[in-house]
Amino acid sequence: MAILYDEGKRIFHLQTPGTSYVIGLVKDEVPVHLYWGRKLRAGALERMLRCVWRHEPVPYPEDRTVSFNVLPLEYPGCGTGDFRHPAYQAQLDDGTTAVELLYDSHRIFRGKPPLDGLPAVYTEADDEAETLELTLVNRYSGLKAVLSYTVFERHDAIARSVRFVNGGDRPIRLLRAFSASVDMPDSHYDWLHLSGAWLRERMIERRRLTTGMQGIESRRGASSHQHNPFIALLAPGADEDHGDVYAFSLVYSGSFAAQAEVEQYGTTRVSIGLNPFDFGWLLEPGAAFQTPEAVLVYSAEGLGGMSRTFHRLYRTRLCRGEYRDRTRPVLINNWEATYFDFNEAKLLEIVRSARALGIELFVLDDGWFGNRSDDTSSLGDWKVNERKLPGGLRRLAERVRDEGVMFGLWVEPEMISPDSELYRKHPDWCLHVPGRRRTETRNQLVLDLSREDVCDAVGDMIAGVLASAPIGYVKWDMNRYMTEIGSAALPPERQRETAHRYMLGLYRLLDRLTREFPHILFESCASGGGRFDPGMLYYMPQTWTSDNTDAVARLKIQYGTSLVYPAVSMGAHVSAVPNHQAGRVTPLDMRAHAAMSGNFGYELDATALTEEEQARVREQVALYKEIRHLVQFGDLYRLRSPFEGNEAAWMYVSEDRSEAAVFYFRVLAEANEPLRRLRLKGLNPDADYRLEPLDGREDANGAGMVYGGDHLMWAGLHADTGFGDFQSRLWRLKMVRESK
Repeated sequence: MAILYDEGKRIFHLQTPGTSYVIGLVKDEVPVHLYWGRKLRAGALERMLRCVWRHEPVPYPEDRTVSFNVLPLEYPGCGTGDFRHPAYQAQLDDGTTAVELLYDSHRIFRGKPPLDGLPAVYTEADDEAETLELTLVNRYSGLKAVLSYTVFERHDAIARSVRFVNGGDRPIRLLRAFSASVDMPDSHYDWLHLSGAWLRERMIERRRLTTGMQGIESRRGASSHQHNPFIALLAPGADEDHGDVYAFSLVYSGSFAAQAEVEQYGTTRVSIGLNPFDFGWLLEPGAAFQTPEAVLVYSAEGLGGMSRTFHRLYRTRLCRGEYRDRTRPVLINNWEATYFDFNEAKLLEIVRSARALGIELFVLDDGWFGNRSDDTSSLGDWKVNERKLPGGLRRLAERVRDEGVMFGLWVEPEMISPDSELYRKHPDWCLHVPGRRRTETRNQLVLDLSREDVCDAVGDMIAGVLASAPIGYVKWDMNRYMTEIGSAALPPERQRETAHRYMLGLYRLLDRLTREFPHILFESCASGGGRFDPGMLYYMPQTWTSDNTDAVARLKIQYGTSLVYPAVSMGAHVSAVPNHQAGRVTPLDMRAHAAMSGNFGYELDATALTEEEQARVREQVALYKEIRHLVQFGDLYRLRSPFEGNEAAWMYVSEDRSEAAVFYFRVLAEANEPLRRLRLKGLNPDADYRLEPLDGREDANGAGMVYGGDHLMWAGLHADTGFGDFQSRLWRLKMVRESK
């Protein structure tokens, strides 16, 4: 069994293939955290907790060794002696917030139930996981909290969430409702998170924990470019391949908070969940509130082991739909080729040129609807601009299909332009506060998806578009954050629910459309990577990683993203040079190698390529088709970090270790540079592999040479890139024999 309960000792022992997570009950009613780390055998687990007297408040006068401000509480509250940051805070109808939740009951069962209205990891059969539900109750008010823990048979991950229920007869207001809290036994860790901004998302930051609070958050109504809903604590010296890592990832796409508090006794409280800033939720008697899910991963094999656990779980048990296990098509997007200035003839020229290069999908970006000739109008008016596209989407899509290419479409359904028919008809459908200004970003406002009528109307409009033509792909964009967060449909006492209700409405909308159009490959986008999170991956199995397509910038962006998210979820395109975001000129091969490290495509005018460029692109597309099963579904091993020097390298290895693809990049050239070797990872040391350079260049390692897996991992390859800045190499390995 994955979850063991010792009734005599009142110990819950949760086990994954390589992890133990242990919960105890102090005084038979206070859940405490005893252990999380490498898998333990059953033993004297209760001895992990040592209670000693401190100069602290004591809830049990007969036992001065028990204090809530010292105990490693499993789901801590406030107002009853614990002065650290709480995981929950509730205000009763008398205005007080001294609310403690104590153990009432539990149940253990096979499988994993879905969350009400929220995305979450899932199982396809009950024998894949086991779930513990701990029910805690506040005996004064009747407030209940059901703490849910799911452990997986094949993944070293624990999924946690909380469901609050008002079991009393008076209203209760939730002010804070984190998804998970863990009290670590000491503070000897490094803190790691992914920060950034538009065009430079998910930069890796690592620093030592210090006394007091440290944390990240989004208050923007989206998970944001600035901070990803992920944090990790690393043991001192932990690196890519070695050392303990404790990671927390939130399956949510709205405002969040993740924090670590190092307190006076040197322990660390880690919390992650909904951002309590400007949040409140009114629970009427009998009502329930479900928190988003947090996925906790422990790795004894450094960041690499952590990443591969997230990748396998999210790729196979978070992403859904027909494309979950299918290779993704090579695409071309017209945005940087034409921006808003296009007609059907120009688009078909791009399609024909792309088809000749082997490209499989054409994506029509912004500008096809309403009076949209720039970004000042028409969002919300989802009707084809027939001045640009006579005959509408159907004619264009059918002509694209007749060329042997799939047709894809850009939409931005969550937004509305003040200059639109929809806004003139429904000015109250956007997020707004009466009597206050309506702040615009990119000349647009945010539709109020907390309203069911707005969600239904948007769903009907987009469903009509998707049913109107043979559309095989949708790029779903969102180009601004929330301001004036208020809803005309909510009473004053529920206005602080608006942002979370928006996310619930968005998730309902996405669930409807992805179910109605299961054949469509959906890709999410939020000005690039502004909402790259597990919540969106549940509905859309890939995300546009960043609006920055510069190959050098993408090395860091994609490397940082790969800490949590699999390569198959990362959209990556080759664009023209000078690059439209950075102004940099990089070789076509380097741009392609960077983009081949995710879901590969092009974002340029294929009709403007020279004959030499066309030949090279044709080779690149064919090459990617040969290795995309490795990139999209193999295990990722990071070899060199672009955050630590002038190089970057990574490789993808098939599950059976029979083949691999290796990428190497050197950014700036050095005069008389030293010779470098690149040690590989993840191979079978007892097998032999044939090495094939895939970039058509002379290779110091020899084309077609056979090397032992042990040689490749411990001696390595010659990492020669040639002359000049911005160089890259790509090799493929195929097993030729395995020692018995």
